[in-house]
Amino acid sequence: MNITRKLIVFFSLGLVVVLSGCFRSLQADPILSDVPAFVPPTLTIPTPTLIPTLSANQMATQTSVAQCKDSLTFIKDETVPDGTTVQPGASIDKRWEVQNSGTCNWGKGYTIKLVGGTDMGVTSPLNLFPARSNTTTSIQIEFLSPKESGSYRSAWQAYNPDGEAFGDIFYIDIVVAN
Repeated sequence: MNITRKLIVFFSLGLVVVLSGCFRSLQADPILSDVPAFVPPTLTIPTPTLIPTLSANQMATQTSVAQCKDSLTFIKDETVPDGTTVQPGASIDKRWEVQNSGTCNWGKGYTIKLVGGTDMGVTSPLNLFPARSNTTTSIQIEFLSPKESGSYRSAWQAYNPDGEAFGDIFYIDIVVAN
């Protein structure tokens, strides 16, 4: 055999070896074929949990448990001390210093009402001056003394918006004389 022929055979065999290696790489590798195919993860959406709501009756019951306490403490007469003598039909500017000694703030709906004695020209109820809890304030009423001589007393008390009386009763106590 000549050298050309030997080279052709040699290159042909080499080509067969190289091609057989390439062909083998196209076949499935038994190790890789056992691996499962990629599966993308699925998103699980949680089911929302419903929060129970309160009915109107339940809310009213719940708020009544946490109610504040109304209280009024009489401190002193600021004007017209008890037993003051006045002229018949005189205008009287009476003021009391009181403390809101409860835990409720006095506001809209709080009143003072005549609870005893003579009205001395005042229409009851009157609005109670707003005051925060644990503060002092003045209550002022303009009275008109009776035209007849004698001793007169007018008693007043505070009421909350529910119409419940609370706290100390405070008075004006006068003597009408000529």
